[in-house]
Amino acid sequence: MLIQGTLMKGYAGFYYVYADDRVWECSLRGRFRVKKQQFIPGDKVMVLPGTGDKATIEKVLERQNSLVRPYIANVDQVLLVFSLRTPDPDYNLLDRLLIQAGKAEISILIVFTKEDLDVGNQAPSVDYRRIGYEVVQVSNRTLTGIDEIAERLKGNVSVLAGPSGSGKSSLINALNPGKTLKTGNVSDKIGRGRHTTRHVELLSVAGGLVADTPGFSSLYLPEMKREELQSYFPEFVRVKHECRFSSCLHDKEPDCAVKEALSESLINSSRYEHYLQFLKEVIENEKKY
Repeated sequence: MLIQGTLMKGYAGFYYVYADDRVWECSLRGRFRVKKQQFIPGDKVMVLPGTGDKATIEKVLERQNSLVRPYIANVDQVLLVFSLRTPDPDYNLLDRLLIQAGKAEISILIVFTKEDLDVGNQAPSVDYRRIGYEVVQVSNRTLTGIDEIAERLKGNVSVLAGPSGSGKSSLINALNPGKTLKTGNVSDKIGRGRHTTRHVELLSVAGGLVADTPGFSSLYLPEMKREELQSYFPEFVRVKHECRFSSCLHDKEPDCAVKEALSESLINSSRYEHYLQFLKEVIENEKKY
């Protein structure tokens, strides 16, 4: 009888599929080898169990979505993991990743780690909760917030994204006691982490599947029209209808409600600066496309 599972990784011609609360070592049915079909972590497949933990992939189901960086399919949510201290959060990168996940229409949870190092419980300088994002602060040492993360992972395929040194591997260790991933110390000289993850694979964590992505700190912006960019800034969307021009890009146009909100400190200045930077990049990319 066929059972449905999720591809965790492929290695040396074998594919490891999570189904029925266990991992199956699968080979491909001949027709897939003939087609030279590409399989990526997250693919939903139907497998035919054999002897022991052996099985054969009989069918591949249609992908609901996929990411290119990292290359993974059928993602339910992305956890953007940034440390509060050591290193300090790179908000430009965070805002880029928010756009990437928003463009892919994937649910987002922002996770700030190293809460125990945050002297005086100082909040992040950008209030992403007020903007409209879900945010959890955690400590991989004191386990603050870990139960909340575990509940979010249960039954889902999740991607952890963020710079090296932010505590992604330590977070997985805290969620999965007894299954330790290698972690790397943050280099004092360069202030960021050494890469400890070398390839993309799905791990069984807290009742869900999690991709610990290799140094996922991509700076690219997805292809889009310049008018689309503002839709990934929720605080802009709330006021843009008050701009004089419906086509307002909130840059040099007069009577711009976004700039008015900025002057009244209703919009964070660094977020607006990032928007202008991203707008220039999107306009340059439009010429290439």
